[in-house]
Amino acid sequence: MANTTQPGPVGHLLGELYSPQPTKAPYATRQEDSRGRLFPEKESPTRTAYQRDRDRILHSSAFRRLKHKTQVFVEHEGDYYRTRMTHSLEVAQIARSVARVFALDEDLAEAVALAHDLGHTPFGHAGEDALSEETSAIGGFDHNAHALRIVSKLEHRYAAFDGLNLAWETLEGLVKHNGPLSGPGRTKKIPEPIANFDARWKLDLDTWPGLEAQVAALADDIAYLTHDIDDGLRAGLFNVEQLYDAPLAGPRALAIQDRYGDLEPSRFIGELVSALIGTLVYDLIDETKRGLDDLRPASAADIRAAGRPIAKFSPKMAAEAEGLKCFLFVHMYRHEQVLATRAKAVAVLRELFAAFLGNPGLLPPDWSGVCTGPGEPVTAGVIRDYIAGMTDAYALQEYSRIFHRDVSL
Repeated sequence: MANTTQPGPVGHLLGELYSPQPTKAPYATRQEDSRGRLFPEKESPTRTAYQRDRDRILHSSAFRRLKHKTQVFVEHEGDYYRTRMTHSLEVAQIARSVARVFALDEDLAEAVALAHDLGHTPFGHAGEDALSEETSAIGGFDHNAHALRIVSKLEHRYAAFDGLNLAWETLEGLVKHNGPLSGPGRTKKIPEPIANFDARWKLDLDTWPGLEAQVAALADDIAYLTHDIDDGLRAGLFNVEQLYDAPLAGPRALAIQDRYGDLEPSRFIGELVSALIGTLVYDLIDETKRGLDDLRPASAADIRAAGRPIAKFSPKMAAEAEGLKCFLFVHMYRHEQVLATRAKAVAVLRELFAAFLGNPGLLPPDWSGVCTGPGEPVTAGVIRDYIAGMTDAYALQEYSRIFHRDVSL
Protein backbone atom coordinates (compact mmCIF):
# COMPACT_ATOMS: atom_id res chain seq x y z
CA MET A 1 0.00 0.00 0.00
CA ALA A 2 1.19 3.51 -0.80
CA ASN A 3 1.61 6.04 1.98
CA THR A 4 -1.43 8.34 1.69
CA THR A 5 -0.36 10.80 4.37
CA GLN A 6 -0.73 14.32 3.02
CA PRO A 7 2.57 16.29 3.00
CA GLY A 8 0.81 19.62 3.42
CA PRO A 9 -2.56 21.37 3.38
CA VAL A 10 -5.04 20.06 0.84
CA GLY A 11 -5.96 22.49 -1.90
CA HIS A 12 -2.66 24.37 -2.10
CA LEU A 13 0.39 23.97 -4.32
CA LEU A 14 3.56 23.47 -2.31
CA GLY A 15 6.98 24.96 -2.88
CA GLU A 16 8.19 27.70 -5.14
CA LEU A 17 6.14 27.83 -8.32
CA TYR A 18 7.75 28.04 -11.74
CA SER A 19 6.59 30.79 -14.09
CA PRO A 20 7.72 30.80 -17.73
CA GLN A 21 9.46 33.88 -19.02
CA PRO A 22 6.90 36.19 -20.66
CA THR A 23 8.99 36.98 -23.74
CA LYS A 24 11.32 34.96 -25.92
CA ALA A 25 15.04 35.09 -25.38
CA PRO A 26 17.09 37.06 -27.93
CA TYR A 27 18.70 33.82 -29.16
CA ALA A 28 15.35 32.06 -29.69
CA THR A 29 14.22 31.27 -33.23
CA ARG A 30 11.67 33.79 -34.47
CA GLN A 31 9.22 33.06 -37.24
CA GLU A 32 9.53 36.61 -38.57
CA ASP A 33 13.18 35.81 -39.34
CA SER A 34 12.39 32.46 -40.93
CA ARG A 35 13.93 31.52 -44.27
CA GLY A 36 10.43 30.47 -45.26
CA ARG A 37 9.09 27.44 -47.08
CA LEU A 38 10.30 25.85 -50.30
CA PHE A 39 6.84 26.35 -51.81
CA PRO A 40 5.40 29.77 -50.87
CA GLU A 41 2.15 29.56 -48.90
CA LYS A 42 0.01 32.06 -47.07
CA GLU A 43 0.62 31.45 -43.36
CA SER A 44 -2.14 30.44 -40.96
CA PRO A 45 -4.14 33.23 -39.27
CA THR A 46 -4.44 31.15 -36.07
CA ARG A 47 -1.05 29.41 -35.71
CA THR A 48 2.58 30.36 -35.91
CA ALA A 49 4.68 28.84 -38.68
CA TYR A 50 6.18 26.29 -36.29
CA GLN A 51 2.81 25.39 -34.77
CA ARG A 52 1.65 24.68 -38.30
CA ASP A 53 4.71 22.50 -38.90
CA ARG A 54 4.01 20.58 -35.70
CA ASP A 55 0.42 20.01 -36.74
CA ARG A 56 1.41 18.84 -40.21
CA ILE A 57 3.80 16.32 -38.68
CA LEU A 58 1.14 15.07 -36.26
CA HIS A 59 -1.37 14.61 -39.08
CA SER A 60 1.06 12.88 -41.42
CA SER A 61 0.70 9.23 -42.37
CA ALA A 62 4.30 8.62 -41.36
CA PHE A 63 3.65 9.80 -37.81
CA ARG A 64 0.58 7.58 -37.43
CA ARG A 65 2.60 4.58 -38.57
CA LEU A 66 5.05 5.13 -35.70
CA LYS A 67 2.35 3.70 -33.41
CA HIS A 68 3.13 0.26 -34.84
CA LYS A 69 6.91 0.50 -35.24
CA THR A 70 9.40 -1.07 -32.85
CA GLN A 71 11.41 0.97 -30.36
CA VAL A 72 13.21 -1.99 -28.72
CA PHE A 73 10.42 -4.55 -28.43
CA VAL A 74 8.33 -5.58 -31.43
CA GLU A 75 5.05 -3.69 -31.21
CA HIS A 76 2.84 -6.70 -30.39
CA GLU A 77 5.03 -8.00 -27.53
CA GLY A 78 3.26 -5.95 -24.86
CA ASP A 79 0.97 -2.98 -24.36
CA TYR A 80 3.30 -1.27 -21.89
CA TYR A 81 6.45 -1.11 -24.02
CA ARG A 82 7.36 1.98 -25.97
CA THR A 83 6.77 2.24 -29.70
CA ARG A 84 8.32 4.85 -31.96
CA MET A 85 5.24 7.00 -31.45
CA THR A 86 5.20 6.93 -27.65
CA HIS A 87 8.95 7.54 -27.66
CA SER A 88 8.49 10.56 -29.94
CA LEU A 89 5.78 11.97 -27.68
CA GLU A 90 8.05 11.63 -24.64
CA VAL A 91 10.90 13.35 -26.49
CA ALA A 92 8.55 16.19 -27.47
CA GLN A 93 7.41 16.65 -23.87
CA ILE A 94 10.96 16.91 -22.57
CA ALA A 95 12.07 19.15 -25.44
CA ARG A 96 9.19 21.53 -24.92
CA SER A 97 9.78 21.74 -21.18
CA VAL A 98 13.48 22.55 -21.57
CA ALA A 99 12.75 25.01 -24.38
CA ARG A 100 10.35 26.82 -22.05
CA VAL A 101 13.06 27.26 -19.41
CA PHE A 102 15.27 29.05 -21.95
CA ALA A 103 12.39 31.06 -23.47
CA LEU A 104 12.93 29.41 -26.86
CA ASP A 105 10.30 28.67 -29.48
CA GLU A 106 8.61 25.69 -27.81
CA ASP A 107 6.63 24.79 -30.93
CA LEU A 108 9.76 24.49 -33.05
CA ALA A 109 11.43 22.29 -30.43
CA GLU A 110 8.31 20.14 -30.31
CA ALA A 111 8.08 19.89 -34.10
CA VAL A 112 11.69 18.72 -34.40
CA ALA A 113 11.16 16.20 -31.61
CA LEU A 114 8.01 14.78 -33.17
CA ALA A 115 9.68 14.48 -36.58
CA HIS A 116 13.04 13.06 -35.52
CA ASP A 117 12.04 9.38 -35.86
CA LEU A 118 9.72 9.60 -38.87
CA GLY A 119 12.27 7.83 -41.05
CA HIS A 120 12.67 4.68 -38.98
CA THR A 121 12.01 1.28 -40.51
CA PRO A 122 9.92 -1.53 -39.01
CA PHE A 123 11.66 -3.57 -36.31
CA GLY A 124 13.81 -0.75 -34.96
CA HIS A 125 17.54 -0.57 -35.61
CA ALA A 126 17.54 -4.19 -36.78
CA GLY A 127 15.34 -3.15 -39.69
CA GLU A 128 17.51 -0.17 -40.47
CA ASP A 129 20.67 -2.29 -40.50
CA ALA A 130 19.05 -4.89 -42.78
CA LEU A 131 17.74 -2.29 -45.21
CA SER A 132 21.07 -0.45 -45.26
CA GLU A 133 22.94 -3.66 -46.11
CA GLU A 134 20.51 -4.60 -48.86
CA THR A 135 20.77 -1.15 -50.47
CA SER A 136 24.52 -0.60 -50.06
CA ALA A 137 24.92 -0.47 -53.86
CA ILE A 138 22.64 2.60 -54.02
CA GLY A 139 23.94 4.41 -50.95
CA GLY A 140 22.44 2.40 -48.11
CA PHE A 141 19.78 3.65 -45.74
CA ASP A 142 19.89 6.39 -43.12
CA HIS A 143 16.75 7.01 -41.06
CA ASN A 144 17.50 10.71 -40.66
CA ALA A 145 17.87 11.15 -44.42
CA HIS A 146 14.71 9.14 -44.97
CA ALA A 147 12.81 11.39 -42.55
CA LEU A 148 13.76 14.35 -44.76
CA ARG A 149 12.62 12.40 -47.81
CA ILE A 150 9.27 11.74 -46.13
CA VAL A 151 8.56 15.37 -45.23
CA SER A 152 9.86 16.74 -48.54
CA LYS A 153 8.57 14.14 -51.02
CA LEU A 154 6.86 10.93 -49.89
CA GLU A 155 3.93 12.41 -47.96
CA HIS A 156 1.13 13.18 -50.46
CA ARG A 157 -1.37 15.31 -48.56
CA TYR A 158 -1.48 18.57 -50.48
CA ALA A 159 -2.39 19.38 -54.07
CA ALA A 160 0.29 21.99 -54.71
CA PHE A 161 3.39 20.11 -53.58
CA ASP A 162 4.86 16.82 -52.42
CA GLY A 163 5.77 16.44 -48.75
CA LEU A 164 4.71 18.71 -45.90
CA ASN A 165 6.43 21.93 -47.02
CA LEU A 166 7.87 22.57 -43.57
CA ALA A 167 9.65 25.80 -42.67
CA TRP A 168 13.42 25.91 -43.21
CA GLU A 169 14.18 25.95 -39.49
CA THR A 170 12.16 22.77 -38.91
CA LEU A 171 13.93 21.02 -41.78
CA GLU A 172 17.29 22.22 -40.47
CA GLY A 173 16.50 20.82 -37.04
CA LEU A 174 15.34 17.51 -38.49
CA VAL A 175 18.52 17.05 -40.53
CA LYS A 176 21.12 18.52 -38.15
CA HIS A 177 19.75 18.00 -34.62
CA ASN A 178 22.76 15.79 -33.87
CA GLY A 179 25.22 18.30 -35.30
CA PRO A 180 26.80 19.40 -38.60
CA LEU A 181 27.06 16.93 -41.47
CA SER A 182 29.98 18.60 -43.19
CA GLY A 183 32.96 20.79 -42.34
CA PRO A 184 36.05 20.21 -40.19
CA GLY A 185 36.25 16.74 -38.67
CA ARG A 186 33.27 15.41 -40.64
CA THR A 187 34.41 12.56 -42.87
CA LYS A 188 31.19 10.58 -43.24
CA LYS A 189 29.56 10.92 -46.65
CA ILE A 190 26.38 12.99 -46.62
CA PRO A 191 23.41 10.70 -47.39
CA GLU A 192 22.12 11.21 -50.90
CA PRO A 193 18.59 12.41 -49.98
CA ILE A 194 20.10 15.15 -47.80
CA ALA A 195 22.74 16.10 -50.38
CA ASN A 196 20.11 16.30 -53.12
CA PHE A 197 17.81 18.47 -51.02
CA ASP A 198 20.70 20.68 -49.95
CA ALA A 199 21.58 21.25 -53.62
CA ARG A 200 18.03 22.45 -54.11
CA TRP A 201 17.73 24.51 -50.91
CA LYS A 202 20.79 25.02 -48.72
CA LEU A 203 20.48 23.73 -45.16
CA ASP A 204 23.92 25.01 -44.04
CA LEU A 205 25.14 21.48 -43.32
CA ASP A 206 28.43 22.74 -41.85
CA THR A 207 26.86 24.54 -38.86
CA TRP A 208 25.06 23.52 -35.69
CA PRO A 209 21.31 24.13 -35.78
CA GLY A 210 19.32 26.53 -33.62
CA LEU A 211 19.06 25.90 -29.90
CA GLU A 212 15.56 24.41 -30.21
CA ALA A 213 16.92 21.55 -32.33
CA GLN A 214 19.90 21.03 -30.03
CA VAL A 215 17.52 20.73 -27.08
CA ALA A 216 15.35 18.24 -28.99
CA ALA A 217 18.40 16.04 -29.70
CA LEU A 218 19.30 15.82 -26.02
CA ALA A 219 15.66 15.27 -25.08
CA ASP A 220 15.88 12.18 -27.31
CA ASP A 221 18.84 10.89 -25.27
CA ILE A 222 17.01 11.54 -22.00
CA ALA A 223 13.83 9.85 -23.17
CA TYR A 224 15.34 6.66 -24.51
CA LEU A 225 17.82 6.20 -21.66
CA THR A 226 15.08 6.44 -19.06
CA HIS A 227 12.28 4.59 -20.82
CA ASP A 228 14.59 1.75 -21.83
CA ILE A 229 15.29 1.25 -18.12
CA ASP A 230 11.52 1.15 -17.61
CA ASP A 231 10.89 -1.31 -20.46
CA GLY A 232 13.89 -3.47 -19.60
CA LEU A 233 12.77 -3.92 -15.98
CA ARG A 234 9.17 -4.64 -16.97
CA ALA A 235 10.35 -7.22 -19.52
CA GLY A 236 12.63 -8.93 -17.01
CA LEU A 237 15.73 -8.47 -19.16
CA PHE A 238 17.56 -7.29 -16.03
CA ASN A 239 16.55 -6.89 -12.42
CA VAL A 240 16.82 -4.18 -9.79
CA GLU A 241 19.86 -5.79 -8.17
CA GLN A 242 21.76 -5.66 -11.48
CA LEU A 243 20.68 -2.06 -11.90
CA TYR A 244 22.30 -1.08 -8.59
CA ASP A 245 25.71 -1.36 -10.27
CA ALA A 246 24.72 0.68 -13.34
CA PRO A 247 26.14 4.19 -13.77
CA LEU A 248 23.66 7.01 -13.20
CA ALA A 249 20.71 4.69 -12.51
CA GLY A 250 22.33 2.69 -9.69
CA PRO A 251 22.69 5.51 -7.13
CA ARG A 252 19.12 6.71 -7.80
CA ALA A 253 17.75 3.19 -7.44
CA LEU A 254 19.57 2.73 -4.13
CA ALA A 255 18.31 6.10 -2.88
CA ILE A 256 14.72 5.09 -3.65
CA GLN A 257 15.26 1.78 -1.84
CA ASP A 258 16.68 3.61 1.20
CA ARG A 259 13.83 6.11 1.30
CA TYR A 260 10.82 3.88 0.65
CA GLY A 261 11.95 0.31 1.32
CA ASP A 262 10.41 -2.37 -0.84
CA LEU A 263 8.01 -0.86 -3.35
CA GLU A 264 5.74 -2.64 -5.80
CA PRO A 265 7.53 -2.71 -9.17
CA SER A 266 5.39 -0.11 -10.92
CA ARG A 267 5.95 2.44 -8.13
CA PHE A 268 9.68 1.72 -8.03
CA ILE A 269 9.98 2.12 -11.80
CA GLY A 270 7.96 5.33 -11.73
CA GLU A 271 10.13 6.85 -8.99
CA LEU A 272 13.33 5.78 -10.76
CA VAL A 273 12.34 7.14 -14.16
CA SER A 274 11.24 10.42 -12.60
CA ALA A 275 14.53 10.74 -10.72
CA LEU A 276 16.59 9.97 -13.82
CA ILE A 277 14.72 12.41 -16.03
CA GLY A 278 15.04 15.12 -13.39
CA THR A 279 18.77 14.50 -12.94
CA LEU A 280 19.47 14.64 -16.67
CA VAL A 281 17.20 17.62 -17.35
CA TYR A 282 18.62 19.72 -14.49
CA ASP A 283 22.17 18.97 -15.61
CA LEU A 284 21.30 19.87 -19.21
CA ILE A 285 19.78 23.16 -18.07
CA ASP A 286 22.75 24.08 -15.86
CA GLU A 287 25.36 23.24 -18.49
CA THR A 288 23.44 25.00 -21.27
CA LYS A 289 23.18 28.10 -19.10
CA ARG A 290 26.95 28.04 -18.77
CA GLY A 291 27.29 27.78 -22.53
CA LEU A 292 24.96 30.72 -23.05
CA ASP A 293 26.81 32.79 -20.45
CA ASP A 294 30.10 32.12 -22.27
CA LEU A 295 28.74 32.88 -25.73
CA ARG A 296 26.28 35.67 -24.87
CA PRO A 297 24.34 35.22 -28.12
CA ALA A 298 22.23 38.11 -29.33
CA SER A 299 20.34 36.10 -31.93
CA ALA A 300 19.62 32.60 -33.19
CA ALA A 301 22.24 33.28 -35.86
CA ASP A 302 24.86 33.60 -33.11
CA ILE A 303 23.95 30.09 -31.90
CA ARG A 304 24.49 28.69 -35.40
CA ALA A 305 27.75 30.56 -35.82
CA ALA A 306 29.21 29.39 -32.49
CA GLY A 307 30.98 26.43 -34.06
CA ARG A 308 30.07 24.19 -31.12
CA PRO A 309 26.97 22.88 -29.37
CA ILE A 310 25.50 25.19 -26.76
CA ALA A 311 22.97 22.74 -25.37
CA LYS A 312 24.84 19.86 -23.72
CA PHE A 313 25.36 17.79 -20.60
CA SER A 314 28.23 18.44 -18.22
CA PRO A 315 31.29 16.22 -18.86
CA LYS A 316 30.55 14.22 -15.70
CA MET A 317 26.91 13.64 -16.65
CA ALA A 318 27.82 12.81 -20.26
CA ALA A 319 30.23 10.15 -19.00
CA GLU A 320 27.61 8.69 -16.65
CA ALA A 321 25.02 8.65 -19.43
CA GLU A 322 27.49 6.87 -21.69
CA GLY A 323 28.09 4.32 -18.94
CA LEU A 324 24.35 3.72 -18.66
CA LYS A 325 24.15 3.22 -22.43
CA CYS A 326 26.85 0.56 -22.10
CA PHE A 327 24.84 -1.15 -19.35
CA LEU A 328 21.74 -1.17 -21.56
CA PHE A 329 23.75 -2.41 -24.54
CA VAL A 330 24.93 -5.45 -22.58
CA HIS A 331 21.81 -6.22 -20.57
CA MET A 332 19.08 -5.16 -22.98
CA TYR A 333 20.00 -4.51 -26.60
CA ARG A 334 22.20 -7.63 -26.70
CA HIS A 335 19.97 -9.79 -24.52
CA GLU A 336 19.36 -13.18 -26.12
CA GLN A 337 15.61 -12.56 -26.22
CA VAL A 338 16.07 -9.28 -28.12
CA LEU A 339 18.73 -10.77 -30.42
CA ALA A 340 16.51 -13.72 -31.32
CA THR A 341 13.73 -11.37 -32.38
CA ARG A 342 16.23 -9.18 -34.20
CA ALA A 343 17.56 -12.11 -36.26
CA LYS A 344 14.06 -13.05 -37.41
CA ALA A 345 13.22 -9.43 -38.26
CA VAL A 346 16.39 -9.01 -40.31
CA ALA A 347 15.61 -12.18 -42.26
CA VAL A 348 12.06 -10.98 -42.99
CA LEU A 349 13.20 -7.66 -44.44
CA ARG A 350 16.04 -9.17 -46.44
CA GLU A 351 13.75 -11.73 -48.02
CA LEU A 352 11.12 -9.10 -48.75
CA PHE A 353 13.69 -6.87 -50.42
CA ALA A 354 15.03 -9.70 -52.58
CA ALA A 355 11.52 -10.76 -53.62
CA PHE A 356 10.48 -7.24 -54.63
CA LEU A 357 13.76 -6.58 -56.43
CA GLY A 358 13.41 -9.77 -58.46
CA ASN A 359 9.75 -9.14 -59.23
CA PRO A 360 8.63 -5.51 -58.82
CA GLY A 361 5.14 -6.60 -59.84
CA LEU A 362 4.71 -7.87 -56.30
CA LEU A 363 4.57 -4.25 -55.14
CA PRO A 364 1.27 -2.36 -55.03
CA PRO A 365 0.48 -0.75 -58.42
CA ASP A 366 1.35 2.81 -57.37
CA TRP A 367 4.80 1.60 -56.32
CA SER A 368 5.50 -0.91 -59.10
CA GLY A 369 4.46 1.71 -61.63
CA VAL A 370 7.55 3.84 -60.88
CA CYS A 371 10.01 0.92 -61.02
CA THR A 372 12.26 0.51 -64.06
CA GLY A 373 12.67 -3.25 -64.05
CA PRO A 374 13.99 -6.12 -61.91
CA GLY A 375 17.34 -5.44 -60.27
CA GLU A 376 17.53 -1.82 -61.45
CA PRO A 377 18.89 0.90 -59.09
CA VAL A 378 15.72 2.95 -59.44
CA THR A 379 13.67 -0.11 -58.53
CA ALA A 380 15.89 -0.73 -55.49
CA GLY A 381 15.28 2.85 -54.34
CA VAL A 382 11.51 2.46 -54.69
CA ILE A 383 11.62 -0.78 -52.68
CA ARG A 384 13.74 0.91 -50.02
CA ASP A 385 11.10 3.62 -49.59
CA TYR A 386 8.28 1.06 -49.56
CA ILE A 387 9.84 -1.20 -46.93
CA ALA A 388 10.99 1.72 -44.77
CA GLY A 389 7.40 2.92 -44.52
CA MET A 390 6.07 -0.41 -43.29
CA THR A 391 4.89 -1.00 -39.75
CA ASP A 392 5.98 -4.18 -37.98
CA ALA A 393 2.60 -5.81 -38.59
CA TYR A 394 2.44 -4.81 -42.25
CA ALA A 395 5.93 -6.20 -42.93
CA LEU A 396 4.84 -9.56 -41.50
CA GLN A 397 1.60 -9.36 -43.48
CA GLU A 398 3.49 -8.72 -46.72
CA TYR A 399 5.87 -11.56 -45.93
CA SER A 400 2.91 -13.91 -45.47
CA ARG A 401 1.33 -12.72 -48.74
CA ILE A 402 4.48 -13.28 -50.77
CA PHE A 403 5.94 -16.41 -49.18
CA HIS A 404 2.69 -18.05 -47.99
CA ARG A 405 4.04 -18.68 -44.54
CA ASP A 406 3.83 -16.80 -41.28
CA VAL A 407 6.71 -15.65 -39.11
CA SER A 408 6.25 -15.26 -35.36
CA LEU A 409 8.53 -12.69 -33.73
